[in-house]
Amino acid sequence: MATFLETSIEYLKGVGPMKADLLKKELGIHTFGDLLTAYPYRYVDKTRFHKIRELSEQSGEVQLKGILRKLDVRGEGRKKRLTGRLRDETGVIELVWFRSVYWLLNKLEVGKQYVAFGRVNSFNSFLNIPHPEMEEVSEANLQAALTFAPVYSSTDKLNNKGLDAKGRRRLMELLLNKLTAADLPENLPDYMLERMKLPGRFESVRWIHFPKNQQQLDLAKKRLVFEELFFLQMRLLQSKHRRKASIKGYVFSKVGELFHQFYKEKLTFELTGAQKRVIKEIRSDLGSGIHMNRLLQGDVGSGKTIAGLLCMLIALDNGHQACLMAPTEILAQQHFIGISEQVEGMDIEVAFLSGSIKGKKRKAILERLKEGEIDILIGTHALIEDWVEFKNLGLAITDEQHRFGVKQRASLWKKSKPYPPHVLVMTATPIPRTLAMTLYGDLDVSVIDELPPGRKPVTTVHRTENHRLRVFGFMKEEIAKGRQVYVVYPLIEESEKLDLKNLMEGYEAISREFPLPDYAISIVHGKMKAKDKDFEMQRFVKGETQIMVATTVIEVGVNVPNASVMIIENTDRFGLSQLHQLRGRVGRGADQSYCILMTGFQLSSDARERIATMVRTNNGFEIAEADLKLRGPGNMEGLQQSGMLNLRIADLGRDGEILKTARAMAQRILDKDPELKHPLNARLKKYMDTAERKVRGWGRIS
Repeated sequence: MATFLETSIEYLKGVGPMKADLLKKELGIHTFGDLLTAYPYRYVDKTRFHKIRELSEQSGEVQLKGILRKLDVRGEGRKKRLTGRLRDETGVIELVWFRSVYWLLNKLEVGKQYVAFGRVNSFNSFLNIPHPEMEEVSEANLQAALTFAPVYSSTDKLNNKGLDAKGRRRLMELLLNKLTAADLPENLPDYMLERMKLPGRFESVRWIHFPKNQQQLDLAKKRLVFEELFFLQMRLLQSKHRRKASIKGYVFSKVGELFHQFYKEKLTFELTGAQKRVIKEIRSDLGSGIHMNRLLQGDVGSGKTIAGLLCMLIALDNGHQACLMAPTEILAQQHFIGISEQVEGMDIEVAFLSGSIKGKKRKAILERLKEGEIDILIGTHALIEDWVEFKNLGLAITDEQHRFGVKQRASLWKKSKPYPPHVLVMTATPIPRTLAMTLYGDLDVSVIDELPPGRKPVTTVHRTENHRLRVFGFMKEEIAKGRQVYVVYPLIEESEKLDLKNLMEGYEAISREFPLPDYAISIVHGKMKAKDKDFEMQRFVKGETQIMVATTVIEVGVNVPNASVMIIENTDRFGLSQLHQLRGRVGRGADQSYCILMTGFQLSSDARERIATMVRTNNGFEIAEADLKLRGPGNMEGLQQSGMLNLRIADLGRDGEILKTARAMAQRILDKDPELKHPLNARLKKYMDTAERKVRGWGRIS
């Protein structure tokens, strides 16, 4: 039998089948519970009535009480509008409506007293209020007016069916009048409510929709944000605990000959302290007998790949194979070439596999892999195909793992018996701590947070169009020193033709300034055939061209230590994370490198903030934190597929401290009472058991 909160939304008075269908399609609201947790995104302060004499252009949204003195229909056709004049004891202000003119004309009555609410505007130096909400004055609505009015997200289709701001408020009032404390039982223990000074669940839900004052609103928000983040962390930490308790892993008990040979003979530089710490953490996992599921974070150029290779050598020393999966053929090839060169002369067989390798060559690789003659297999998502069989895969590494779907990563688990291979997922996209605790809270996390010694920070500057000739001059100076230059244009999916036009215009301008035979230019964009793209990239990699004009296809996968200049055109059209990834294409050699951010003169405040952040710091984690605050978690590149970011009220950019508290409290509870059997935790267990039945996921893989 369905509970009150599971009741279909169509059975709420004023909804019915048609509006219910619209709410489902537009906002994903199917039940009473969905409507209840579709929280307001802002509130309008209606706790006072303003006087007309007090108003100015800066007044913003105001609530007035006065007599409607005049109504006129003006203009013709689409320019038709309804104007009115509202008078109180201090003055008069014009009201204007551009839609529903005749409906309003029939509804409103001159001479009656109204409560009007709207935003103050100025036209020809006179103040007015466009499209005000109008309610005839009565004792009931005067009391109702003096409150914090919730504003809910909506769409044009909902507005047209009466489910606008006022319509949604009415539905919520009806729902809350039906709701009882029994429908929304407390799910946090009393000791937690007391320690955190939180109101009850039932009160909090009522207050979040209709707070009487700011204090009630703040308390309700604190309670509901904490609850949401706390149960998210409980789920993640329980999943982690159960995985460690139930899923065994191969025991890599020794660090053997191959590891020591590579470390002594092949490693031409000293590992950083962060790399040594990370390898030690991974070695501990591999020797524990528990299946490893670890995320390795590290900024561009921090040395994740060498740490991954050393871990693969531990697998080989213990009689197992290893694989490394990358999201693109270019990046996979780069890993294959780099690792092959690094282990050259050692008794290690490295092979490459991608979708482009076919026929006899593919057959030979697959046979040798199955027989155990290949020690390390590097490739693209071809590695997860059913026809790829390992003899004894012990370690699976995925690079830039956010570019793979969860099911793709899960396929690697099936490649080994009796135990799944140990899993190491690597990313060069720095993830803010709060986001990592949420997205990867059931993984162990290692961070390489220092760059190799001698690596010079990239100098980043912002230049506008009037500096174009100076930028060209700087490019020529760097090329004269034997360096190479990237010039990158944005790629926006909705406007590929426009982007290609911008790219080609830029290419032509650069070709005029850098003519043959003195200069050679490569051009790469998404509309090119793969073989043409690879040909142009290889010309640049080999130093046959000095300038690479490209879209963001070069963001990941090109390693050219000789490239010292990255010019990013229309910088304001990129996100911070993407800008940082692009900047990471330079600064890979010993020479000083530069990133030049080109824009026009007109910039939004967000664009200025992004550019200022890029100029100020090279620290990827600092940039990721700024990106989280600017764009929010749901928009951060590559993270939408996680399924973990469907937060109803918490904001990871704003609520980081509450998240840390929630995780620490969840960890303490589970350390003492992992199965939640203690009577004090009865509410937690009941809620978690109910929630777990509703959650489908890939928690074991993350």
